[in-house]
Amino acid sequence: MKFNTKTIHGGQHDIDPAYGSVMPPIYQTSTYSQSTPGGHKGFEYSRSGNPTRAALERALASIENGKHGLAFASGLAAIDAVIKLLKPGDEVISTSDLYGGTYRLFTKIFEGFGIKFHFIGMENATKIADYVNGKTKLIWVETPTNPMMNIIDIKAAAKAARDTGVLLAVDNTFATPYLQQPLDLGADIVMHSATKYLGGHSDVVMGALVVNDDALAEKLYFIQNASGAVCGPQDSFLVLRGLKTLHIRMQRHCENGEKIAKFLLHHPKIENVYWPGLEDHPNHTIAKDQMNDFGGMISFVTKGNDYDEAIRIVENLKVFTLAESLGGVESLAGHPASMTHASIPKEEREKTGVVDALIRLSVGIEDVDDLINDLKQAIG
Repeated sequence: MKFNTKTIHGGQHDIDPAYGSVMPPIYQTSTYSQSTPGGHKGFEYSRSGNPTRAALERALASIENGKHGLAFASGLAAIDAVIKLLKPGDEVISTSDLYGGTYRLFTKIFEGFGIKFHFIGMENATKIADYVNGKTKLIWVETPTNPMMNIIDIKAAAKAARDTGVLLAVDNTFATPYLQQPLDLGADIVMHSATKYLGGHSDVVMGALVVNDDALAEKLYFIQNASGAVCGPQDSFLVLRGLKTLHIRMQRHCENGEKIAKFLLHHPKIENVYWPGLEDHPNHTIAKDQMNDFGGMISFVTKGNDYDEAIRIVENLKVFTLAESLGGVESLAGHPASMTHASIPKEEREKTGVVDALIRLSVGIEDVDDLINDLKQAIG
């Protein structure tokens, strides 16, 4: 089954036995009747499992070419579950350019429990193995990275993990399985903030993990159930609905993204444009190799690297909405230094290029001429 068909039918093998409902029903229940203690029809309590969530988890596994999908209350809850595979004294190698919430979780929560994190540039992924030591248990990758759109070679990162006997987890939020499938490239765990492109309509908060290894899946299922950060059936239904249009939405995100990136590239007031589809992007060749297209996420800096100018631009946008998050049908603009990455110390984020004048765009599926005209009037 090809990807565009999987988004609609993948993993959806159960027909509603009551009325033949085409969409899986929303099982808005906390518990399930049992004929005898332990005698039930596959579900006993909705923290442990819910039919609507199970339908979504099967669909998530299908589109990532995985065996096991797990849905969580948020992307950070999904990341939290991965780090709970570790114990005090273990170490993690993470890309230095990553979502501020991930950085905060790593440094402000799990470092307090004795887990050590090393943040390194991974643009040359063949160097990752140089940082692995006997205590390293996990390599954490984002690609494209948030917000600098750096591309990390997943195959090379997987080789480093395999050669040193550690797990590789890939945050696939920006790319989605429409653009790249990390499990096929050697990753052990794929993570999504399903709030973003998978849901696609800015109306739900959710996270997801997909794995192939049965033993690893069992450990993560245990953590999911024991910790309890699960999503509800209504949210599961919304993301399952979103998945069914993922392929056509991503096609338009990519088309609009390319036109806007090229518009910004030739604008006289723009200094730098960060989008992996540009030929002068440092890892453009790797992006072409491991991605099917280049996505709708773009960051840029105006000439002079002026903070006030960046704020003026985002405040004057009319079609783009100034807001946190990304990946919805509507176009969003953000100022990472004061919004999504404010939790990262200034000196640390500036090392990765997240300067005060950086603007990040989540290009939606509106008419691209309207989006370009909006940027024209805002930039001036």
